[in-house]
Amino acid sequence: QIVCVWDVVGKGGDVWGAAVDYSLAMQKHGADIELKAYLDERVAIEDFVSGQCDGVIATGLRVRRFNQVSTAIDSIGATTILRDGRIDLEASYGAVLKAEQIFASPAAKNLMVQGHYEVAGIFPLGAAYPIVRDRRINSVEALAGKRIAAFDYDKAQAVMIQRIGAQPVAVDVTSVGPKFNNGLVDMVTLPAVAYKPFELNKGMGTTGGIGRFPVMIPTMQLVINKTKFKEGFGEVSRTYWVSQFERAMKAVKVAESGIPAGVWTDLPPENVVKYVLMLRE
Repeated sequence: QIVCVWDVVGKGGDVWGAAVDYSLAMQKHGADIELKAYLDERVAIEDFVSGQCDGVIATGLRVRRFNQVSTAIDSIGATTILRDGRIDLEASYGAVLKAEQIFASPAAKNLMVQGHYEVAGIFPLGAAYPIVRDRRINSVEALAGKRIAAFDYDKAQAVMIQRIGAQPVAVDVTSVGPKFNNGLVDMVTLPAVAYKPFELNKGMGTTGGIGRFPVMIPTMQLVINKTKFKEGFGEVSRTYWVSQFERAMKAVKVAESGIPAGVWTDLPPENVVKYVLMLRE
């Protein structure tokens, strides 16, 4: 079976490394998986749909067309947990893990299947934070009239941006970095693992910042054509990826610790609760 793997840095990235270990682990379950690396996520999806690949690893937002249950994790505000007026990031990640465990259970098997597509694994990319070219943009009010990147395959992002009086600018994973760095957008929302590969420091310069406010926790998801694998393979595969949760979290912590401390900014405490409620709406 051929599995297309999108990794922003190709074969040198954490996603590719996890996929290699996965392919080895699945040998004892009767799968002979060959991996194919992609730098363009859109092409990886197209090759999967056309049958050139039997599975694809891509962002939850991009694979939403194959399953709207598993990819609900990637919805804005869905995993931003409040505790005593503060965002509890540990609890937020706990919500993602709990969802993964439920989806991997036998009782959820039918929810993971849509036609001949089956979600065979989920792992988090880490909290996505608002990244701005000017750190004075630290409130929703300050975003009015600003240009904000919106992934064009997640329509909710554009709706939210318009609601706060800002201007959505359509992007995908190949264009979001260049558009930010070249000043075509004032803000992007990305996880820390994107900071170095996308060279976001160029767009931030000396005036930009990263708000310590997790808007969402995006995931990578493995979707397979279940007709190409043995019966019951999807459940085994999902269970494997649950076991890799801590590995994913270590990669997130490494990425976040690699961002200069002075870049991080905190939102005014009085705004946190109302912003979380706005995201959920």
